[in-house]
Amino acid sequence: MRVFTKKPFLIADISVAFYEFALKEGIADLEAAKFLINEAHECGVDAVMFQSFKAENIISRDVDALDSLDISKNSYFDSFKQFDKFGVGEFRQLADYCHSIGMVFLSSPLDFESADYLEDFLDIYKISSSDITNIPFIKHIACKNKPILLSTGAATLLEIKQAIRAIEEVSTVDVVIMHSVLSFPTRYEDANLLMIKDLVENFPEYEIGYSDHTQPDDEMAVLTTAYNYGADVLEKHFTFDKKYSGVDSCYAMDADDVIKFKRNVLFLSKINGRMNKQPLICESYARKEYRKSIVAKRDIKKGECISREDITFKRPGIGISPVDVDDVVGKTACTDISEDTLISFKMLK
Repeated sequence: MRVFTKKPFLIADISVAFYEFALKEGIADLEAAKFLINEAHECGVDAVMFQSFKAENIISRDVDALDSLDISKNSYFDSFKQFDKFGVGEFRQLADYCHSIGMVFLSSPLDFESADYLEDFLDIYKISSSDITNIPFIKHIACKNKPILLSTGAATLLEIKQAIRAIEEVSTVDVVIMHSVLSFPTRYEDANLLMIKDLVENFPEYEIGYSDHTQPDDEMAVLTTAYNYGADVLEKHFTFDKKYSGVDSCYAMDADDVIKFKRNVLFLSKINGRMNKQPLICESYARKEYRKSIVAKRDIKKGECISREDITFKRPGIGISPVDVDDVVGKTACTDISEDTLISFKMLK
């Protein structure tokens, strides 16, 4: 079954961008989040995505471990701590607000606590690429029996299959497998959109999507190509102004980008048409004008037996088709046939 009936289904990942917007505009965080929800809604986005977590639940303070990654303990923790101000109350308000304007509210919980409080008002869970190997967490979410968007950044095919198996061991929920590249921003040469086709081939029973971290190109070709390759669910970070210097602004789309993408989808719908190969109504005249018929190559007298050397093939295609040449050769002319005349079966016996 499909998680979303609309195709494509476009998700604006507001994530933590609203904190920066609030700071820039001098407004409250909750007001900023609602403003961005409205901005996404007005340009035609189908859903908004947030991240739910507490820094202390997802970041280890093990100095040795962080030193091995050349990461400062305080800077790493603090970079997440500044974006974990919202809890159950704020996200419930945002969910209610989304529902009131006809938007789908989504969130990617990064810890067990967030996954649990979201259950009351979240219809669909997003599992981050960072948790693709966190099997206990995946099972915990799957047990809530709600559809799942499974992001697969930096994952092997085996790891994806293990995650899917973990979900299926405890639930029968529908899953969207999202191609993603865990690099921010993702260089165009690293987007590897053909991996979408690989996911389609390896998981034919699942809906496939794409979470995009590339910088928006002028014509939104990356997102459009992903859709054309089989990604029905598309997610991209969203901002009010791409000139902001926030953590994800450099690879976030804005309202104008959404409009470009939707224009592209309409154009694709127009040019893709039907899949089964057959003549089109617009080709009806051309079939007759440009195809060829069997034509007398010389004057053929009544009673003569027609040989292959007596005929040729010329436009228009309103006479006997060349495909039926064997039904003409060997027949006898029952009337005089002038050179360059389209032969018809009534001339033969």
